[in-house]
Formats: sequence, C-alpha cells, structure tokens
Amino acid sequence: MNSNWIKVLIAAIFEVCWVVGLKHASDVLSWSGTIVAIIVSFYLLIAAGRGLPVGTVYAVFVGLGTAGTVLVEILIFGETFKIGKILFIMLLLIGVIGLKLVTPDTNEEGVDS
Repeated sequence: MNSNWIKVLIAAIFEVCWVVGLKHASDVLSWSGTIVAIIVSFYLLIAAGRGLPVGTVYAVFVGLGTAGTVLVEILIFGETFKIGKILFIMLLLIGVIGLKLVTPDTNEEGVDS
C-alpha cells in the first residue's frame, strides 16, 4: 500500500475522533483533543492529495470516516443497531474499496505542478 493511502486511512481515523468529539465534548480537554484531531485529519488529507487524485482521496476519506463514526456510535455510545444501517455502511465501504482498487498509486500529472 502506498504511503499516501496510509495517510488517508490515518486521516479517516482522526476524522472519526473529531466527529465524535464534536458531539460528545464537554470540557476544555475534550474540546482541545477535538481541535487537534481536526488539524491532524486535514493535514494528512491534504498531504495525501498531493500524490493521489483529490476527488478519490476525499471520497475515500469521507466514506471511511462515515463508516467509522457510525460504528463507534453503535459500539461505544449505544446508538440503535439497525440491519439496514449496517448494510448501507457495507455498500459504502464496497464503493470505497472499489475506488482504491481502480485508482493508480501515483498522480503523474500533478507531480511537477
């Protein structure tokens, strides 16, 4: 796996952290952690976009972040488990994996620009 895809994966993990933080933060420490997660997430997203097609990077980032956020809400915060929700998350992840498989690891066009 290309290091840019690893950046996207880590950025998506931090996205889950800051999205959950926006909902559940209640004190200065948790708000500070949320802000740090936002900064790290977008820094890695921008860095990955330098070596991969930006549209694909963003789609994968959002897809993984959405799936991760729903799963964290179900597993940790007791959100209602619905089979339909899980099926659509799986469909979303299939699309994300498909985008990853059809996207070349390097963006030759944007390397020198």
